[in-house]
Amino acid sequence: MHHSTVEETVHARLLLSLHRSVRLRVTLGYRPQDPLAVRMGFPAEFSLDEPADGPGDGPGGGTEGADDIVWVFARHLLSAGLELPAGLGDVHVRPGAGRCTMVELRAPEGTALLRFDTAELRRFLWRSRLLVPEGEEHLHLDADRALAELLG
Repeated sequence: MHHSTVEETVHARLLLSLHRSVRLRVTLGYRPQDPLAVRMGFPAEFSLDEPADGPGDGPGGGTEGADDIVWVFARHLLSAGLELPAGLGDVHVRPGAGRCTMVELRAPEGTALLRFDTAELRRFLWRSRLLVPEGEEHLHLDADRALAELLG
């Protein structure tokens, strides 16, 4: 089986308060070219950023509203957080009540707390491991390409 990426759309609940939440679509992504990372894409309307007429990156700022907001973090963090609380910094993952996993995303604009179905996260991680087994990520790293991307 030779798939170049894993992409899966799941649903999560964004917890707004103790009694209010909203359902949203989340796109989970994994690419062997970036073997240590997973991506979580959220619809732009859930951004904590100021509206497009606020301070931005110039003329191109208006088109970004059409794109998902993407968080990139370690695949290992997502995997570990299914069993025990994990994460330092901007992304925290921990088991929730029942068959749920909680993902907390922290940005200067605020914090988002999301509840996922653990089985959907496990299926996504399983599919990512079919492409790159855990412990073999180093075999897929391209240091020259990564350095070129970093330096622009």
